[in-house]
Amino acid sequence: MTDAVTPRLREMRWWDIDPVLELEKDLFPEDAWSRGMFWSELAHARGPEATRRYVVAEDAERIVGYAGLASSGDLADIQTIAVRRDHWGTGLGGLLLTELLRAATAFECAEVMLECRIDNVRAQKLYERFGFEAIGFRRGYYQPGNVDALVMRLTDPSTSVQGTEIHG
Repeated sequence: MTDAVTPRLREMRWWDIDPVLELEKDLFPEDAWSRGMFWSELAHARGPEATRRYVVAEDAERIVGYAGLASSGDLADIQTIAVRRDHWGTGLGGLLLTELLRAATAFECAEVMLECRIDNVRAQKLYERFGFEAIGFRRGYYQPGNVDALVMRLTDPSTSVQGTEIHG
């Protein structure tokens, strides 16, 4: 773990996919996203009709975290949040989550949903600090490991947004 850090957040772009995939495979070896999944998400993150918001966190020109959110109508879904192991406990997960909640507010979403591995207590505690509540389970959601997901919901994401700066 490193000291508390405030890395630079910026919009994820196509050239970030390879370093993000390396981090993805390290953190989620059984159920890592594919290159195509990231390309598809980024395709919906640009322009006036954007329904996605993906950001990366850089520390000394190295990607140390990333996060993404999808919106549809008045509902947003946190797709992913990941932080390099050596940055756990620095507040970076909260910074990324704050940015996603800011995006949900900008998309005028009244609720934010997410799925979290049932065995990822660290992430669950982060979400609870921001006001998310457990509302159910998805059995065998994470494959191929057949790990259950805890479904969590936050109503009125604008009340959980804290002031951070994002650079595009």
